[in-house]
Amino acid sequence: MTTLRVGTFTRSVVIELARRRGDFERADLAIEEQAVVSSPAQFRSLAGGELDVAITSPDNVLAYHFLSDNPLARRLDLRVLNALDRGTGLSLWLAPGLSVEDVRGSVVGVDVGTSGFAFVAYALLERAGIARADYTIDALGSTPQRVRALIDGTCAATVLNAGNELRAADAGCTCAGTVTDLGPYLGTVIATMDGLAEPWRAASEHFAAVLVNVARDVVAGILDDEVVDATRSLLGLPLSDAARHLAILKDPRTGLVADGRVDRASIATLVSLRRSYLANAELDAIDASLSDVVRDGVLTG
Repeated sequence: MTTLRVGTFTRSVVIELARRRGDFERADLAIEEQAVVSSPAQFRSLAGGELDVAITSPDNVLAYHFLSDNPLARRLDLRVLNALDRGTGLSLWLAPGLSVEDVRGSVVGVDVGTSGFAFVAYALLERAGIARADYTIDALGSTPQRVRALIDGTCAATVLNAGNELRAADAGCTCAGTVTDLGPYLGTVIATMDGLAEPWRAASEHFAAVLVNVARDVVAGILDDEVVDATRSLLGLPLSDAARHLAILKDPRTGLVADGRVDRASIATLVSLRRSYLANAELDAIDASLSDVVRDGVLTG
């Protein structure tokens, strides 16, 4: 049995479902899910061999693979195995009692200021009439850390997903826009370092195949009860929120990618957002070179 260390920002319901079904055991895998505090920390651990697999934003993969000015200040040889989801409710949220206008002169919480989720926050605020120059940003780390900061009023706004947005709503926070307003979007992919040694290379591909199969079954409605139960126990959400999270996961605009494919239109949205808020000539090479980083047969469009 091969052990894979998997870095996630929020505990993965899909991983939990695969574990409960015995999918990993049948694939001869032992999965150690490790919480990461930020995207630079996640990719530092991936590059250093402390993680074998990252469940991460594809924007992170683009930044750390193609761009020399990423937070680690070096390019990494990365490989996307499959797409996992389209953001799972990724949206802009305001602290309790605040309006969008209250963001002016206030703090917007981000993972890091140059990450894909940060660009979503900037774009959604701009659509609401709040320019990037109208507020300051604070790097508050991963999504679970940011939802706590938002509820506590440490920041006026942030982007949330993966059930954290439901926790914010329950605490009186309000939604000011969703990532679907920005075009086709890919929220999460399964990534590794390219050239991963055996048996971890084959194990990582088996891991990705297991998650895609679970995603397919969730979207097909085969696992409704199991998703609700896993969401309640894993994320600590009440029954009503767990049911809402299930609906988000099954929605083709926001939820799981049933076939695991990475579509070019969604990558184009990510590149456009990054170009809008952190222009870099190296972005021009991404479209022609996507096949270099995405596993054969996974890229579409």
